Amino acid sequence: MKSTKITVEATISEGVQKIWDYYTQPAHITNWNFASDDWCCPRAENDLRVGGKLKSRMEARDGSMGFDFEAIYDVVKDQQKISYTMADGRKCTIEFESQDGETKVTTTFDAENQNPLDMQRDGWQAILDNFKSYVEAN
Repeated sequence: MKSTKITVEATISEGVQKIWDYYTQPAHITNWNFASDDWCCPRAENDLRVGGKLKSRMEARDGSMGFDFEAIYDVVKDQQKISYTMADGRKCTIEFESQDGETKVTTTFDAENQNPLDMQRDGWQAILDNFKSYVEAN
């Protein structure tokens, strides 16, 4: 069965080195890795190397629900590209493209089959938009 791929992107008014650091360092991941203000990311771990593991916890601020996210890195090209396989087998690729002092971040992921495609796209875009806001504010 071929999976449906969804792509979201954002152009951020910062250089690729800062974008890379904020995207990959756990101290920063916990500040942006959620789709709305009523959610949070209380912890993150990141072993940024091929075969390394990305782990994070996302939960509602009121404690009513939450989930753990885990993935294993397949590709890590410093300041260029990250690819990983999620715990359920789906794939995700994030590309970082420097453009005249800005950085375009493009995320392409395999859709899951439990939620509508537009809901998945909107959720991942909201997280990327939150990342953009966090980076540009700091």
